Amino acid sequence: MTPRDATTTKARILENARREFAQHGYTAVTVKGVADAAGVSPNLITRYFGGKDGLFLAAAQVEIPVENSFDGDRSGLGSRLAANIVQRWFGQPEEDPLLVLHRASGDRPEAAEALATFLDVHSLQPLRNYLRDSGLTDAEAFSRAAAIDAFVLGVTTRRRVLRSELGDPAELEAWMGATIQRLADG
Repeated sequence: MTPRDATTTKARILENARREFAQHGYTAVTVKGVADAAGVSPNLITRYFGGKDGLFLAAAQVEIPVENSFDGDRSGLGSRLAANIVQRWFGQPEEDPLLVLHRASGDRPEAAEALATFLDVHSLQPLRNYLRDSGLTDAEAFSRAAAIDAFVLGVTTRRRVLRSELGDPAELEAWMGATIQRLADG
């Protein structure tokens, strides 16, 4: 197998693994099921990822580009943040690595810790810094950032993990934007 074929095969395996883990959680997913979905031998998953745990960790690599949410006045934070969130939810509905971690966090303590750490570093702390830089005290910034973080995590759980009922994207974005803005404004 050439390196290009290996790269393509790994990508296909990861795409299918993300979908499977996001839809079914860690426990219900099998190496054979992912291999079948990807059209490869289960041995390739072992070769490339070391087994189910390694496959899960690779499938759960998360990035959330929120930097542009922090460009501009605090008065528009809610709409900017909501736009990024809704775009992510509708752009990667079944393969979102963040959803993979979220669904697996009930089954795997390491997934729960990875999700908590990820959200602290890539969501809570940047939001806290932004709010503090917008003129709030550090205590106010932390309190408001924690409220926004909890709200978004709750909506994510309710609409993506428990039921997968996102609804109309424009309505969801407007509602989330207004709510996030209220939390940001205190």
